Amino acid sequence: TITHVHLSPLLFQLHSPHSPSVLCKVGEQEAMVLSKTASQTDVSVHSTFASRYVRDALPRFRMPENSIPKEAAYQIINDELMLDGNPRLNLASFVTTWMEPECDKLIMAAINKNYVDMDEYPVTTELQNRCVNMIAHLFNAPLGESEAAVGVGTVGSSEAIMLAGLAFKRKWQNRRKAEGKPYDKPNIVTGANVQVCWEKFARYFEVELKEVKLRDGYYVMDPKKAVEMVDENTICVAAILGSTLNGEFEDVKLLNDLLAEKNKKKGWDTPIHVDAASGGFIAPFLYPELEWDFRLPLVKSINVSGHKYGLVYAGIGWVIWRSKDDLPEELIFHINYLGADQPTFTLNFSKGSSQVIAQYYQLIRLGYEGYKNVMENCQENAMVLKRGLERTGRFDIVSKDNGVPLVAFSLKDRSRHDEFEVSDFLRRFGWIVPAYTMPPDAQHVTVLRVVIREDFSRTLAERLVMDVQKVLHELDSLPPKQPKVNGHPHHHRNGTIPKKSELETQRSVTDAWKKFVMAKKTTNIVC
Repeated sequence: TITHVHLSPLLFQLHSPHSPSVLCKVGEQEAMVLSKTASQTDVSVHSTFASRYVRDALPRFRMPENSIPKEAAYQIINDELMLDGNPRLNLASFVTTWMEPECDKLIMAAINKNYVDMDEYPVTTELQNRCVNMIAHLFNAPLGESEAAVGVGTVGSSEAIMLAGLAFKRKWQNRRKAEGKPYDKPNIVTGANVQVCWEKFARYFEVELKEVKLRDGYYVMDPKKAVEMVDENTICVAAILGSTLNGEFEDVKLLNDLLAEKNKKKGWDTPIHVDAASGGFIAPFLYPELEWDFRLPLVKSINVSGHKYGLVYAGIGWVIWRSKDDLPEELIFHINYLGADQPTFTLNFSKGSSQVIAQYYQLIRLGYEGYKNVMENCQENAMVLKRGLERTGRFDIVSKDNGVPLVAFSLKDRSRHDEFEVSDFLRRFGWIVPAYTMPPDAQHVTVLRVVIREDFSRTLAERLVMDVQKVLHELDSLPPKQPKVNGHPHHHRNGTIPKKSELETQRSVTDAWKKFVMAKKTTNIVC
């Protein structure tokens, strides 16, 4: 910028985007005064949206060559994240989406703590040990007055199940070796309704997965059929306390009794693992008399998700063993810090401390009374939603009143439209409500599912019912869908449409729309 020019004659050229310099001619001398425009500088301008950083697209799959200001980086990422769904309206997820501000502060204060550095953060380790003991007592572990519980914090129930499964496998192998019997074909018995982490465990650690198939009207593992599938190579039977599909608790007490009888007859010692990922923080408060935990002698380990109804953000799970004898010593690594022995049994090494601290906060903040109040409120709101859906006269309720507070429901009349369309139309109101088919042998059944979490209020439940009614009204005004096979409708040569049974029609519609939805999802995948 030239502020004063006293010499003459003066020729000057004003700055423009095409001439980023100022040319001055004073007498016979020329001077070039260099300057930079805002679009050429790395200094952030007052408005990020006026800068070049939001005008030019960043490379998506390669690291950019040059740096950008922190304000621009934040704004670019924040703007893209706006296109995500609202976590509070994500009714597909069991995972906690709200915590108190005081706990948020604790989480942020510990965000830079690596939990594995036990000698640097001994108090965090102590808080984890307290959580393990609190949860073990909640699950009625047979502990003495001063006896410490056996368990560990994990990044979720998936890791917890892997650890529990490894303990069962190793203990079974050790017993078979001692008996001089083959130990190369272990299997595990579950229902077809188990979460995918059980399939991962079986595939990753070479264990055969024997699944009890479902049937119409019965969408959990049948204990009688499960025990029939048990043989001498079964490392454990996995029972689900809170099915992902409809929230129902499996009958662990009946499973324990039937399995105990078979064990006695065969001379086996086949144990039970309870996958209480969803129901572990529900049953002790809503159904304290229900026998599903360590009160049953064959239950040797239990996993639970702290980030579900343990009321902590995603990233924390727990696995508890009945006693030290149920966790083979060779699987445990020992770390010595501050003069004490610290046993550790995890699949990963580094992990954050925040979720452990948040779990401890919830346990002491809420206590038994607080958790009971939260779970009762969730159950009441589930009943509000259930009654609202029933009043429409359009749905069959698939979920049970007793179990995880959720509502699973299906359309009574699927001749014109189905659950996948209802799910798709609800997204226009911001709701994320999943539609899915049941596992074998009930795959012809399609349901919608709404998970009731702590932050899903009665007002939101009533609002959801209103929006469901709007969706139904809109769908009624549209022409019915035309299911096709191989791109062509079903027609006879004479042009008539052959009649199908109601079950055949339902299955064909489900298959067609499932393919359609999966095709839509596939086209949006970014690898």
